[in-house]
Amino acid sequence: MLIADDLDKLLDILPDFIKNPLEKHPDKKFLIEIVMDLGRKPEARFPNGPQYLSRTNVSWHDLYFCIKKIPRFSGDNRSGIECTLHRISSIKNRKGNIIGLTFRVGRAIFGTVGIIRDLLYDKKSILLLGRPGIGKTTAIREITRVLADEMEKRVVIIDTSNEIAGDGDIPHPAIGRARRMQVTRPELQHQVMIEAVENHMPEVIIIDEIGTELEALAARTIAERGVQLVGTAHGNYLDSVIKNPVLADLVGGIQYVTLGDDEAKRRGSQKSVLERKAIPAFQIAIEIHDRYNWVIHERVDQMVDLILQGSILSLQRRKLNCDGSISIECENSNFIDFSSYGGSSSKEYRVIKKNNVFNFANVYTDLDNHLSQVSIKSISNLEYVDSLSNESYFNEKPDLVNLYVYGINIQQIETTIKALNLPIILTRDISKATYILALRAYIKQNSKIRQVAKIKNIVIYTINNNSINNIIRGLKQMLSCNVLSHSGWHQLCLNRTIDTLNALIEARLAIEKIVLTYKQSVQLLPRSTSVKSLQCKLIKMYNLKYSYYGNSSHQSIIIYPI
Repeated sequence: MLIADDLDKLLDILPDFIKNPLEKHPDKKFLIEIVMDLGRKPEARFPNGPQYLSRTNVSWHDLYFCIKKIPRFSGDNRSGIECTLHRISSIKNRKGNIIGLTFRVGRAIFGTVGIIRDLLYDKKSILLLGRPGIGKTTAIREITRVLADEMEKRVVIIDTSNEIAGDGDIPHPAIGRARRMQVTRPELQHQVMIEAVENHMPEVIIIDEIGTELEALAARTIAERGVQLVGTAHGNYLDSVIKNPVLADLVGGIQYVTLGDDEAKRRGSQKSVLERKAIPAFQIAIEIHDRYNWVIHERVDQMVDLILQGSILSLQRRKLNCDGSISIECENSNFIDFSSYGGSSSKEYRVIKKNNVFNFANVYTDLDNHLSQVSIKSISNLEYVDSLSNESYFNEKPDLVNLYVYGINIQQIETTIKALNLPIILTRDISKATYILALRAYIKQNSKIRQVAKIKNIVIYTINNNSINNIIRGLKQMLSCNVLSHSGWHQLCLNRTIDTLNALIEARLAIEKIVLTYKQSVQLLPRSTSVKSLQCKLIKMYNLKYSYYGNSSHQSIIIYPI
């Protein structure tokens, strides 16, 4: 990676008591900026923190010494050094006198855009996001050179503060063959953007620091004329741009839409919802978290829709490694709080269940879709073998769950199931459902669904609202009782007598064939205290509840569904 910074030209305009320490500084090549404030010590800022350069305070004379060596400040209080990329910004008092200077080091870093080179060939508009100083301008400068020189496109830069192509009338070589249009006053940037399209027939327009509503509107106008845009804006994440009323138009804008009752129930949302207003001006958004760590959104329209729906986002993160290679990783968005996944709260969902308690001797179980009575004798005489954990009796992997959703955004459910890789299949036929997941307010008003669930013995889970965390908890609770590890079962059965093994087999068959399948309570046969304690341990492994029935000499366990 080649770096050109022309640092000597910047140091030449500084007083000696600031210049000399910097020339000898071991981290000079990492210098970010130099700060001179009246009556304070001069300060140099590096990636690892600021450092004072001298014990001498900055005086009026020192400030004027620097000001005389640089061009006049423009309307945005910025200046530069001709034929360099350095930026000098001023702080003025209420009378208009300069009382502070910030010397920002400008560097041309060749090779930074290798991380997204493939995206430049797609001819889609690209928006770079990141906090100030993260390297957006450096990246957009290199993108400009690649588009103009390597791809031979007609590129025009709208250079408001001469930060992309440097100060002076001759642009810096770092932009390659690209042309540069300077802006006389920052508030006129949007007009120059339109002028560039109308007068110079560009294929690509480069815009740095889109920050006003007029500039966002001009960007949309340019995009609608078929010109590729590459721009930057302040904001750490894509959702920060969506929430910014000034910049929201860059990603399509948002608006409140009032839905009808039927449509709101179908979507599983409130009647007033936020939706994307139009097609985004930029098709690709890139979050620059640091110089070598970028998050790519290749479909901004879809990503904005998912963010507005509160869905889980699948992100593409690209990293530039030390050896020059590029690694691409997929991850779930940190917009969603996954810390609660795995927890449970009775306040978040409610289970509608049957109150009937069946004696195990009289239970019917569904084998191969036929009803056949299971007798105590046939189960109690089962012989334990070490291969009991195979598929002959039990499945270690959870069976697929058929889920019927009512009053909840179906896209949120689908995205959550896919992101978390849950063994759940959505069904529109309630009679085929294993569980029902519904919004509490809606299920209260629909007696028909409750009646069908009662007839079909379908457990209903309800949640208070459509939040992702509530949905995750509900889905997790459905699956929490369906898995028993082979190692746990083997450990429980190790070195047990045949009578104890028969009791454990009885409890496990009761749980998996009756409690989980039919959502019915089961009463086991009376056992000794030591055997009952092992059965209780097995029940706890399924996260189920139980109670004791009968007197101490003839006491049995009742297992309850969730």
